[in-house]
Order: sequence, then structure tokens, then C-alpha cells
Amino acid sequence: MKPIWILILLMFTGISVAQNSNYNSEEISINSLIDGTLLQPTKTKKTPLVILIQGSGPTDRDGNQNNLKNNSLRFLAEGLYKNNIASFRYDKRLVKQILEGNFKESDANLNDFISDAKIVIQHFKNDIRFSEIIILGHSQGSLVGMIAAQQNEVSKFISVAGAGHEIDDVVIDQLQKQAPSLVENARLSFDDLRVNGVAKNYSAALTSIFRPSIQSFMYSWMQYNPQTEIIKLNIPILIINGDNDFQVPVSEADKLKEVKPSAELVIISNMNHIFKEIKGSLIENQQSYNKEDLPVMKELIETITKFIFKK
Repeated sequence: MKPIWILILLMFTGISVAQNSNYNSEEISINSLIDGTLLQPTKTKKTPLVILIQGSGPTDRDGNQNNLKNNSLRFLAEGLYKNNIASFRYDKRLVKQILEGNFKESDANLNDFISDAKIVIQHFKNDIRFSEIIILGHSQGSLVGMIAAQQNEVSKFISVAGAGHEIDDVVIDQLQKQAPSLVENARLSFDDLRVNGVAKNYSAALTSIFRPSIQSFMYSWMQYNPQTEIIKLNIPILIINGDNDFQVPVSEADKLKEVKPSAELVIISNMNHIFKEIKGSLIENQQSYNKEDLPVMKELIETITKFIFKK
């Protein structure tokens, strides 16, 4: 059976260490679990600061995991830097926990990622180097970011490849396309998890989703509906999706736009889930997840830049 790609970044195994660049950068430890890189294009005047929040799994500040090195967030940060926009990107807490041998999969909770994002915002909120703080959340980070942004310390919110409904419905939609024979069992298992906090009668083919050690994390994720959370934001919002994203389709962005009509929606032609331009096959799309030199799309950087500087 082919892998369920929504879950390729759910696995809490393996890490990749962030790489340094030649840009004007500063390594910052926010606390014992949050280390990141600040790119500051100028020290002579205030610039906007974008806080980048990554997607699922043990993802580092560059957007990489073990055996999945694409540098998506690093290239995005460097592209913004060239447009006079500062950025802070940080390793997910899982990265440090795994490196130090302190990670237990059963302890993972989405609320910890939300708390980390809020702590990062608080760290920079009074920093006089920056004219404003913008949150950019990618994939799972879209939900994390839109919840963290509700504390009214940021001026704008950007969702890139963010889901438009609960994670169980997202997984069910993907199963409909990739493994329809598993849909009924998955739906029943998700219902058990939502009602009872535990799922027991799941197919062996769905172990990556429902294994006991990950169920508490899935349960915490299922408590949030992106459509409910995005409505709570009263700041300018930009929703971006690529039309060649096989993990999060354009229909998810449409769902967010439907409940937040004031948001700006941009669909980028040929962009995949990790911001790369893919005009070829699904195989080429999948292979791009491990091409560390493939740049992110210029249109993505231009769209974000235009939104940030829009009066």
C-alpha cells in the first residue's frame, strides 16, 4: 500500500539539524526547548518580522526532517530577507527532545506547539527593531499560528497550505483518494477517539494513524477546527495554497476563505506542499521533498511581500 502522505510528517522519528547561512543572522534560544534563527536584513531601520511556524512532525527551522531535506522554510526566509523582511524560524520542540533523548511520543500534544508559538510572539513583541509581527503558519503550523495569533500581539496572519477542517476529516479525504477501502474503518476509529479518547478496533493498515502512542496527540489535534479558529482573527489574513499540493488540496484553502470572506486568497499555479514548482508527475512531486537545492517559488515570496507591505 502506498503511504498516506498527510501522515508522512506526523511520524515522530528522525530529525535534521538546521543549517547556517551567509545572511545577517542571529541564533536565538527562546527557552530550553525553542532554538531558532533570526534573519535581519537591516539594523538601521525597523522592518516587519515574520515568525515562521512549521508543519507536522520533528521539523527543524529550515523545514527539514531526517531523510526529507528540502530547505523550504530556509529558502522562504532568505527570499523575504532579500525583500527587506526579517524572519524568525525555529526548530520544533521535538527536534531538541529527540536529540537529547527526552522525547516520548505518547507525551506529544498540539497544545504544546501552540504554547511555543505564543512564547515566541511574546519574546519579540516589544523588540524595537521591528515595525510589526506577522505570523506565517505552514500546514499544521497554519492551525497553530492562527490560534497563537488570537492573543492580539500580531498585525497579520498568513496561512500556507493550511487545512480547512478538522484533521480527522482531512485524513478521511486523503484516504478516499489513496485507500478508499480503509475509509469506513478510519471513520469509526476517529469517532471512537473523539468520543472515548481511545481507538482500539483499527485496521493494521492504519497503525501509523492510530497506534496507541500517537492517539493522545491525534486527540489533541482533533479538538480544533480551523474554520472556527480563523473566524476569531480580526487582522488582515492571507490564505495561500498551491494547485499541485497533493497533501493539502486547494479545496482546504477555499474552506477557510468561505468562513472568512475578508481574507485574501491566492492559489499559486504548479506549487506543491513545500513551495516548489512542479509541472511533472506525482513521482517528481514526491521526490522534491528531498531535493535540498530546489528553490521555492518566486511567486510565493512576491505574494507574501505584497501582502505585508500593503497599506
